[in-house]
Amino acid sequence: MNFEIYKSGQGYYTRMVSALTCGAIVAIGCWRLYEKLTGIGINDPTMRILVQSLVPLAIFIGLSWLIFWLVNNPTVADFLIAAEGEMKKVSWSSRKEIAASTVVVIVVVISMSILLAVADLFFQVFFRAIHVLR
Repeated sequence: MNFEIYKSGQGYYTRMVSALTCGAIVAIGCWRLYEKLTGIGINDPTMRILVQSLVPLAIFIGLSWLIFWLVNNPTVADFLIAAEGEMKKVSWSSRKEIAASTVVVIVVVISMSILLAVADLFFQVFFRAIHVLR
């Protein structure tokens, strides 16, 4: 088994964040499995604790190895390295542009909600008037 990191100096942050995120998901899933196994129908308390503890631990170890292998797999690692390279080329908006865009969105949403409320009120009055005339 080879534990060398493929192209260790490239794509470090993307690979690390991907591995940690997957690891957190696996850890939460194994914790939930541990909790679910508390009600397992084994009468022997020692055996129940062993099953409750070792099954999630074995799954965690197996999936952790799979995550390590995937992050160091040449195909996946090259994709993550390329993704990090592309993210460095992105032209990110400034704080001022984001604030201005947010204000525009809020104003448009409030304007549309007022317009729809007025239209709704108009149609309520209109249909009540038609109903009364019948």
